[in-house]
Amino acid sequence: MEKIAEMLKKVVSDEDIYINEPMSRHTSFRIGGPADVLVIPQSVDELIKVMGLIKAENIPYFILGNGTNIIVSDKGIRGVVIKLTAIRKISVDGEMIVSEAGALLSSIANTALDNELTGFEFASGIPGTLGGAITMNAGAYGPEIKDVVEKVEVIDEDGSIYEVKNGNMRFGYRSSLIQLDNLIAIRAWIHLKKGNYKDIKAKMDELNGLRKMKQPLEYPSAGSVFKRPEGFYAGKLIQDAGLSGYTIGGAQVSEKHCGFIINKGNATADDVLNLIAYIKKTVKDKFGVDLETEVKIIGER
Repeated sequence: MEKIAEMLKKVVSDEDIYINEPMSRHTSFRIGGPADVLVIPQSVDELIKVMGLIKAENIPYFILGNGTNIIVSDKGIRGVVIKLTAIRKISVDGEMIVSEAGALLSSIANTALDNELTGFEFASGIPGTLGGAITMNAGAYGPEIKDVVEKVEVIDEDGSIYEVKNGNMRFGYRSSLIQLDNLIAIRAWIHLKKGNYKDIKAKMDELNGLRKMKQPLEYPSAGSVFKRPEGFYAGKLIQDAGLSGYTIGGAQVSEKHCGFIINKGNATADDVLNLIAYIKKTVKDKFGVDLETEVKIIGER
């Protein structure tokens, strides 16, 4: 670990390198063991240099955004975690917003609002970064990222940088080319339309009000745990299975929205994973439906 950290100091500042860093500090679930090394590059150039060093030494790595859709194991992550949240520049060119991948979706939505651009309201309350949203093709209340992204700049496993147009991004339900080809999204062009400030603000307020009313935002969580099974809603199946409020350790099925698992206090990753397994088995036994996790489970098991 010390060797890796010393190597990274050649390309990033000391204060942006953390050794044995608890991932509970970097995930919305507030759980997760230590990463061997966590590094926060301050620019795309620094990211490219970090990737070059890691690849040359064949060190395992994980790309992290705002940590909102992941469960990190209690044993943590071996290798290097590269957190992209400092790479977050946003600019506006007419009806196009150009944003780096580490920018929060809420920041992009506010930029759109300030410039009276409509079409991004749906993402204003999603608590992640643009890179994470593109990776997962995040969506809410109907629209998805695929509906507004014109093209994406990526880094591939060989360190090559190139642009991928929307039609080649292979966007699917909570999936994209980023996942399928192990790419890193570093920048995207978001094409919106001119709108009216009051209408855009009203839509953002409406959607964020619905989110607060229907989701357990008062507790740490990783958002919706399961993908929507075809023909069903995961939360409804879990509720109908009698699992509302079901608890293992510090992890609980939210009584407000059964599609969420919340950290009621000092939950471990094992608590959450055991609860996920119990939910899947119960729903399968009662309804014959296989639930698939939407959250990503990472780290040493």
